[in-house]
Amino acid sequence: MGNRVFGVMVMCMAGLAGELMATTVDFTAESGKVRRALHSSGFGPMICSCPQVNIDAIKEMNFLYARTHDWALINAGQRVCDYYHIFPLTHLDAKDPKSYVFGPTDYLLTRTREETGLDIFFRLGTSIEHSGPKVHFNALIPEDFEKTAETFAGTIRHYNKGWANGFTWDIRYWEIWNEPDGENTMWCEPDGDAGKSDIRREKFIRFFVTCLKRIKAEFPEVKVGGPALCGMYPDYFRALLQACKDAGVAPDFISWHFYGSNVDWMLNPIEKARTLCDSFGFTKCELILNEWHYLGSSFKDLRSPDPNVQKRVWSGPAAHNGIDSACFTLSALARFQTSKLDQAYYYGCRHTGAWGFLDDMGQINKCGHALKLFGRVMRDCQILCPSTATDGLTVLAAKSADGATRQLLVVDYRAKRQEIAIDVKGAKTVVSAVILDYTHDLEPFDAAFADGKLVLKKPDTHSAAFLVTFTE
Repeated sequence: MGNRVFGVMVMCMAGLAGELMATTVDFTAESGKVRRALHSSGFGPMICSCPQVNIDAIKEMNFLYARTHDWALINAGQRVCDYYHIFPLTHLDAKDPKSYVFGPTDYLLTRTREETGLDIFFRLGTSIEHSGPKVHFNALIPEDFEKTAETFAGTIRHYNKGWANGFTWDIRYWEIWNEPDGENTMWCEPDGDAGKSDIRREKFIRFFVTCLKRIKAEFPEVKVGGPALCGMYPDYFRALLQACKDAGVAPDFISWHFYGSNVDWMLNPIEKARTLCDSFGFTKCELILNEWHYLGSSFKDLRSPDPNVQKRVWSGPAAHNGIDSACFTLSALARFQTSKLDQAYYYGCRHTGAWGFLDDMGQINKCGHALKLFGRVMRDCQILCPSTATDGLTVLAAKSADGATRQLLVVDYRAKRQEIAIDVKGAKTVVSAVILDYTHDLEPFDAAFADGKLVLKKPDTHSAAFLVTFTE
């Protein structure tokens, strides 16, 4: 009986402590630097005269890099980026500049750099191919690994060394392939992939090591890695890293993807990835999450023609690009800053549709507004400040290098509260505040602030985000 009463008392005290814990921010201290490489995307301009994403809006998002994966899919009829477009006739000499077709890709990358100011993260390989289990044209496993590696080297030489009437852009990051673990979409056997996961993995690891060694031999200054797995799968990475170690070559980064609705599930594997790389002696190997996006249902539902499924997936607060998705995005971006990730890429490749920034009417959607909101922090702030968050909130405090600008991002992702209270140290007055919620898109908001206490009252219990700017 005594032990039971004591247990109940401990539980009650723990609950009371949870209630008394405050969300706090301290602008007088510093906890690190804002890392802009954690705010990048798969966006790129199109070869098209039709209306496109407003470039000024993209500039407001303040991404650092643009990853080139799937760009062939959003440029209908154009031969861009993918290795079989750049080197279309595989029987030709991979060392002869006349064997390559660089023109369309040159145009796209030039537009991206000059119009948006984004740097390039180049994916060497193929876009995804949804052609069926036994019908493949572009995503087949290359027949000659050495020759394919040579074409990759030719591509880097063109964009970094001026080869074949090229450029001296010093593109730093080069990724070998994308999602080779995906079945019947990206690293495909001619007669289908079913039941061949081990064989396919062995082939890909051999291909990866071949390409990595070839590229690093000629271009030791660039960063080469991959392979953008569908998830952070330790067994696959362990086999890949072991093969690299056996071959005496180190990848500069490993990369993987995440689609889901739980931010913790996205963040939890990062520490495991760091430990795994370190265990092989690859302590300088960077960690890159280069596709991520909210997915509140399933890929099957997302593509369903059923009107009832479409309504559930595409409308309301939990819609694929709705307010839950926007706040998931902001919560993730904020929490990346204190993680061991080195880079992250929001999957916003398509200009309209499932993964874009626009709705069907060509207007910026909720996720686009979220990225613009975070872009303000990236533009204005360079220093992170300490903060604590409770009860499902995410907060990110940052200030400019001179301390004059102090910004607080507050994200309520599905916490279902209507009032948020935060203890703020090192701020005098609120200069401005904006809200992003189910009915507001970065509109001015009346934030109550007195005696170091900030109170944000939401108009409903849906997910919402705020950006509050203070004076020193």
